[in-house]
Amino acid sequence: MSWLHMIILLPFIYAILVPVFYKLYSPRIHTGWFVLPIPAFIFIYLLRYISPVSQGDVIFNTVPWIPSLGINYTTAMDGLGLIFGLLITGIGALVILYSIYYMSKIREALHNFYVYLLLFMGAMLGLVFSDNIFVLYVFWELTSISSFLLIAYWYQRQKSRYGAQKSLLITVFGGLAMLAGFILLSMITGTNSVREMIAQVDDISASGLFVPAMILILLGAFTKSAQFPFSIWLPDAMEAPTPISAYLHSATMVKAGIYLVARFTPIFGGTLEWFWIVSVIGIITLLWGSVSAVKQTDLKALLAYSTISQLGLIMSLLGLGSASMYFGYSQESTMYTVAMGAAMFHLINHATFKGCLFMVVGIIDYETGTRDIRRLGGLMTLMPISFTLTVIGSFAMAGLPPFNGFLSKEMFFTGLLNANQLPIFGMGTYGIIFPVIAWVASVFTFIYCMIIVFKTFTGKYQPEKLEKKAHEAPIGMLIPPVVLASLVVIIFFFPALISESLLKPSLEAILPGFTQDGAFTFITNIHPWHGWTPELFMTIGVVLFGVLLYISHKKWSWIYRIAPDAFSLNYLYNWSLEKAESSSRGITRQYMTGFIRDYLVYIFAFFSVILLSSIWVLKGFSFDATNNASVSIYEAILVIGMVIAALAVLFSKSRLTAIISVGALGYIVSLLFVVFQAPDLALTQLVVETVTVALFLLCFYHLPEFRKERTRVRFRLTNLFISLGVGITVTLIALSAQGNRLLEPISSYFEGSYELAGAKNMVNAILVDFRGFDTLLEILVLSIAGLGVYTLIKLRLAEGDNK
Repeated sequence: MSWLHMIILLPFIYAILVPVFYKLYSPRIHTGWFVLPIPAFIFIYLLRYISPVSQGDVIFNTVPWIPSLGINYTTAMDGLGLIFGLLITGIGALVILYSIYYMSKIREALHNFYVYLLLFMGAMLGLVFSDNIFVLYVFWELTSISSFLLIAYWYQRQKSRYGAQKSLLITVFGGLAMLAGFILLSMITGTNSVREMIAQVDDISASGLFVPAMILILLGAFTKSAQFPFSIWLPDAMEAPTPISAYLHSATMVKAGIYLVARFTPIFGGTLEWFWIVSVIGIITLLWGSVSAVKQTDLKALLAYSTISQLGLIMSLLGLGSASMYFGYSQESTMYTVAMGAAMFHLINHATFKGCLFMVVGIIDYETGTRDIRRLGGLMTLMPISFTLTVIGSFAMAGLPPFNGFLSKEMFFTGLLNANQLPIFGMGTYGIIFPVIAWVASVFTFIYCMIIVFKTFTGKYQPEKLEKKAHEAPIGMLIPPVVLASLVVIIFFFPALISESLLKPSLEAILPGFTQDGAFTFITNIHPWHGWTPELFMTIGVVLFGVLLYISHKKWSWIYRIAPDAFSLNYLYNWSLEKAESSSRGITRQYMTGFIRDYLVYIFAFFSVILLSSIWVLKGFSFDATNNASVSIYEAILVIGMVIAALAVLFSKSRLTAIISVGALGYIVSLLFVVFQAPDLALTQLVVETVTVALFLLCFYHLPEFRKERTRVRFRLTNLFISLGVGITVTLIALSAQGNRLLEPISSYFEGSYELAGAKNMVNAILVDFRGFDTLLEILVLSIAGLGVYTLIKLRLAEGDNK
């Protein structure tokens, strides 16, 4: 097992130790101090891979898991995986440091918080470094489960449970769709490796399963990254503690869908379907998220919708940039790769400024007791450091200089304008919609960024509306957002720090055909001033219109009240859940009647209909009597005797006659075993039958006497059809099984029981050796039942003694 495997497993292993630390040292030492070294160590370890990965190396390691199914624990680190790995661990370390102070006064199951956080971190690392699609799926669903636990950390709150349930239902639905897409890809290519699939891209695109596989995988990506219309789970996830919100929204869970689209772009990119679906969904999400954010009054809700908007921006860039694969590498096609470069650049920038903003909002909530914008204001002089951090984060998100968001926003506009010139996919006609929608969404992005800054920190201070007296946060809580805000400024002035080492290798992973020199020269030429370009004029227009609309916000905010709540996606979600619950209750009441007869009718009817229809459709019935053995006179006599004995039991008028008839039936069966040359079975049957008859005779006095009772049984046509159906079905299956043999009989294998198991008795060999575990478990079940009976007897005796 390689070191890369170990760093993925390290958070899972350490999560086992967290409760021990919590029990031994809490509350003297905050549990977060024990957890902090893990992401810090992994982050430092991953830094050593920057040099080889930037030179084009891909680090592969494989550990066999289920080799018979082609499922191995294969890790692969390239430029794309490295970016996500650094974000997961780097932001994770800052979030844990922040949580140590933010949650210092919380005593409710704090160890659970860090256990869930480590599980989530390990799942995200496994996701971005997995090359096997089914291992990737395991980690993918583990992120859904661990995020569910994190969002529901305060499970006593109804809103926390609701938000966790919503996120789980939506993301798991997408995950199952993604799994179906993975299965289709595996069927097409015959491999489970993403790298090997990329090598067979021509075969995949020529398959009839190409589009279904693509749509199913995109469902997984869109649900996880909160793309429209699946974005409704993200605002409700704000019920999680603020450190979790900062982690989920800036670097991890919502970025998983972005990673998935980027990773599978080499397979699906360059096609009409992928281009339009990813681009259009992304641009709609960008607009919807930015417009929805403006009307929010809760700072965390506003940031949640801003995250949706920013994720839509990145997703649209991934879709537009994928068009470059249509042409392959050429000097003309490199202009269309700018969108892909902007996506990866903004991915990093978004993690820095959004993580900073969430932490600052947590500080405001922590120090004032509220996140309601209507109750805040005038905090600039009381919380000057938080104000400075908010300005840096918000202005970066608005795309203003001198912050890193300005650089990626300019590249975003460049990518849109270049895509508008695409001579394919109908962009000559419809391409203009992308820059127009993006510009409108950018105006609303500017507005909500100004709301965060000025509505919170300027204006009149209202202490009577606050739960606490506002003051600046402790230095330990300020360090993480200060680090992120510093990166926002540093990246603006020194973008070369990440362009060659991180951005270029990630683009080489997403666009593997564009590895020639000069393919990504725009990455190495990132700088603030490009002259008086259309992109700069678009930014100036965003600022002018944004300021105008911000100032007049109260005059036009009424438009948000036009559409009733019944037309919202949340209402549709809630209505669907209510209808599903009521429908399921109605259906359950129909078949859960409490009568055994009804249950048997359902079971036998389903059994008969399914099997008979299968036999009919598949033409499965055939009967071949040529190989049947002849029936001897002894066998016929014994069978007739068995029938007579069985009928005698049914029509007996006394207990003694019934017992004798049961015994006679058992002994005749043992004689039949003798005729079939099975002395061991005959002996077993004789012993069992003798013991059974003896027991009946011993408790003869306690057996109920036979009484003549006349009970009128009403004729039911349903019973007749069910009985005939089951009888015909079983008979046909038995006859077909006799005439159809798909495989060699297993009896020939058991004939070698002496050589294989050293047993002279085949039955004993089957029970003890070939089916040893099965027999062991049967003995275990009997032992448990015996202990249960013994316990009940002892309890009854103890109860009698007490009386």
